[in-house]
Amino acid sequence: MDIRRILIANRGEIAVRVIRACRELGIDPIAAYEPDDRGALHVALAAEAREVDSYLDADALVAAGEGCDAVHPGYGYLAENADFAEAVARAGLRWIGPPPSAMRALGDKIEARRLAEAAGVAVVPGYAGVLLDDDTLLAEGLRLGPPLLVKAAAGGGGRGMREVDDPADLPGAIAAARREAAAAFGDDRVFLERRLAAARHVEVQILCDSHGRAVHLGERDCSIQRRHQKIIEESPSPAVDGELRSQLGEAALAVAAAAGYEGAGTVEFLLDADGGWWFLELNARLQVEHPVTEAVSGIDLVRAQIEVAAGLPLELEQADVVPRGHAIECRLYAEDPAAGFLPATGTLHRFRLPTWPGVRCDSGVREGDTVGTRYDPLLAKLIAHAGDRDACVEKLSAALADTVVLGVTTNLGFLRWALGHRRFRSGEATTAFVAEEWSPELVPPLPDGAAAAGDDLWHQLADDGAGDDPELIVEGEHALYLGWAHRLAADDQEPVAIAAAAGSLSAPMPGTVLEVLVSPGDVVSAGQVLVLLEAMKMELAVHAPADGTVSAVHVSGGELVRAGQPLAEVE
Repeated sequence: MDIRRILIANRGEIAVRVIRACRELGIDPIAAYEPDDRGALHVALAAEAREVDSYLDADALVAAGEGCDAVHPGYGYLAENADFAEAVARAGLRWIGPPPSAMRALGDKIEARRLAEAAGVAVVPGYAGVLLDDDTLLAEGLRLGPPLLVKAAAGGGGRGMREVDDPADLPGAIAAARREAAAAFGDDRVFLERRLAAARHVEVQILCDSHGRAVHLGERDCSIQRRHQKIIEESPSPAVDGELRSQLGEAALAVAAAAGYEGAGTVEFLLDADGGWWFLELNARLQVEHPVTEAVSGIDLVRAQIEVAAGLPLELEQADVVPRGHAIECRLYAEDPAAGFLPATGTLHRFRLPTWPGVRCDSGVREGDTVGTRYDPLLAKLIAHAGDRDACVEKLSAALADTVVLGVTTNLGFLRWALGHRRFRSGEATTAFVAEEWSPELVPPLPDGAAAAGDDLWHQLADDGAGDDPELIVEGEHALYLGWAHRLAADDQEPVAIAAAAGSLSAPMPGTVLEVLVSPGDVVSAGQVLVLLEAMKMELAVHAPADGTVSAVHVSGGELVRAGQPLAEVE
């Protein structure tokens, strides 16, 4: 293989993952990093690191690739940017990903729908016609009827997407989806799809070389999501039998062939309770959840990507792909499930991941790192592999119980709760699982007596036996109980609050003011949106807590705000 040095145009756990694959192949991994990431783990692990102004600066990244043989884009940022791929090729570097033509066809969800239909693959009912102006979308939305999804034509990750249950809400949903899509992807086109409320989200991993050979590596179930973003994934899917696996695999390869696809990719489908299934999209990149497929297939997907980019043919037939055992991945996020899964910030005072046989941990952070809002809140992925699903659930549950994060609020407790839920254990969870089953009231309180001891910053426990509880970990003012983060005061206890309560007139987290919708003197009603913020590529609305009159507005559009900063006042 003639690839000896690879620039990794990404950060975090995927950059670390690619670095390790390079090391196994004897390839020098070259890291790119923004100034704020100078001390990041992927920089420390690389053979060499080169500073760029931004992970979104294509010209700077291409320049940083001087002396390299190839560029691996990871996922996110410019991973699905065909212009960047072409710039890489013009610089004489190999692009570790699909051809730009395939990326353009598949990166546009509307064009991908047309490709799938031409290949004879059913798509989710909706409207994605030539005319995408507001009036046409409103008319088509009324024709289709709720429940609907307004979806961005570009990008992914749940951004630029809005649910509509009442036709009266459709104009606002279209406007909000357009704003978010424009901010995240530079493209404000949106279209409509029927929302399947209790569906299974199942995706098929494909691998195609440049010699016309292609295989699928089975499916992953990604139904447990929040804000249309995945939290727990597994392979194989509890909802898929051998016959359906073959049907989905053949459909996935048909769409890939229609697009002229090469490399690793993921074809996503929705399954309903009656056995019907529809094509959603083809992600022209590696997926966050790729490790579960690696576990059950025994195939290193990053290595395969590099080998395909080097022009090597696939050395396996479809008959060679036989899933072995079961794998489940949990995404450990810096976020607060009790506050609507809003991202959290802080310093990782303690960060301990399990080191167990059959459990893999992919992470891009270390103990002592500061977690901010500039980057994605994913801290780590924990992946368990066992002989069957029940054993896998038990193994991952135990591994999560052995995981410790102090200093930053995470979804660790939520993950433990989800894996123990009867609907997940029975393999019956759908995309509606979180909305139907989760409530902030499920967060367990700290045991009585847990407290930080004044200036000594260590915990005191009452004589009621709480000190013998192995699930309680205290360090300084930070406590972890059953995976849930709490902050302790000297004489009492209170849960960490990274976000203001619903209806607050303060910024729930650091971000940028997108729009101020009211002025002093305006009469507002309870629940009315007063200010729109953008944070972590999400659009957040701040609502009026009650009927009243706006007495003051403290911010303006484009202004940067800190968490808790007053935005407006209502009397």
